[in-house]
Amino acid sequence: MSEIVSNQIEELRQKAAQIIANAKNLPSNEIGALYNANLTEFLAAGGPRTDMIVRIGEQMFDFFMEDGLNDRSHQGPHEDEPIEGSIRLDFDYLETFMVECFLAVGVPEKEARVSANVLIEADKRGIDSHGIGRLKPIYFDRIKNGILNPYKEITMLKETSTTALVDGNLGLGLYIGPYCMDLAIQKAKQHGIGFVVAQNSTHYGIAGYYATMATDRGCIGFTGTNARPSIAPTFGVEPCLGTNPLCFGIPTDEPFPFVIDCATSINQRGKIEKYERLGMDTPKGMVIDTEGKERTDTAQILIDMVKGKCALCPMGGAGDALGGYKGYSWATVVELLSTAFQSGPFGAAISGVNKETGKPAPMALGNYFLAIDIEALVDVNVFKQNAGNLLRFIRGSQKDPRGPQRIWTAGEFEYDCRNARHEQGGVVVPPVLLRDMQALRDTLPGMKEKYEKLSFET
Repeated sequence: MSEIVSNQIEELRQKAAQIIANAKNLPSNEIGALYNANLTEFLAAGGPRTDMIVRIGEQMFDFFMEDGLNDRSHQGPHEDEPIEGSIRLDFDYLETFMVECFLAVGVPEKEARVSANVLIEADKRGIDSHGIGRLKPIYFDRIKNGILNPYKEITMLKETSTTALVDGNLGLGLYIGPYCMDLAIQKAKQHGIGFVVAQNSTHYGIAGYYATMATDRGCIGFTGTNARPSIAPTFGVEPCLGTNPLCFGIPTDEPFPFVIDCATSINQRGKIEKYERLGMDTPKGMVIDTEGKERTDTAQILIDMVKGKCALCPMGGAGDALGGYKGYSWATVVELLSTAFQSGPFGAAISGVNKETGKPAPMALGNYFLAIDIEALVDVNVFKQNAGNLLRFIRGSQKDPRGPQRIWTAGEFEYDCRNARHEQGGVVVPPVLLRDMQALRDTLPGMKEKYEKLSFET
């Protein structure tokens, strides 16, 4: 693509943002006509059909491409096509392998089993960015680098009947998290509500795991954690905030609870790591660099994120035209709750890198866990039925004629994925993660004797 054409496409993208920013000053039909005319010109100039402004045109202004390529029937939740060399592995086999890995580095059996269960639950729910894919790079590489303790006792710093502040002592967040949510639930069952904050925690896996711990016991669950700085604030380019998940779990009378577990960025680092494993570019509009340019070069993005040279955009994207300030503010809420209670570090202090030496550094994260016992307010079965009625009403509402003819509510796709993967016999593991498993088997003490040949090795 020539520089002239590239500049033209960028000018049309900027014009689209300006049209939306001025929407309140013009009639809606005129705004739609202006936007769609600009979008038609954008595509004619060679602008990508996957660009965010095309999706906005579809959703806000009913933009329709004559060739039908914006048909939305395929845009419901789905799994990626497996890449060549991938192998489907049984959940029990994978979980046992992960337990053995944790045991090999000195994690006690109880903590090893809990930690492996958090990871395998991500793979069961279809959250592949946080399952077996995290085992080596997030946990064992950090243990090897001395910035994560395979085991440390959790210290109680302050406690009341409804609250607690604990110190995880840089042990496994995969165990600290379940310990804290269980404590919050116990307090909620006794007093109606429980709130627990952890300092010096580490990466704790999928936040939804803790929300469902609460829903399984008739509670509403709320949890969050800060993370190494990845999100740039609105009108900024420096990564200041983590991807900071905002997670709620609400029981229903259906086979699955309502669970919303999502990053406050438009995308999270784990998804970009997944793009790299699949050899894909990062979609435009998700990452901005320090020069204000949108980036798609996945491998270099991951390198530059560590160096602070690029950042994720908050939900809503860069600037304020599409409400990026909302995602930015929600990310700040999570950061405040994760740090202000326990005077925890933030920003560069939890980047995982010592800026003076360039060597790996501990990432002392903060986590918080809230449980509300429903029975303290109303009969739990009445609450569940009320919640289910609302969700069924939403799913039964009028469908997009160009969509998949189905509406999902939060937690439903994970439930469907879990059932499908159990029927299929496990999760598809790509070659890069199979190699990670081999590396762990070959380097961790005692693993070679237990796994002379892994199930996928010939």
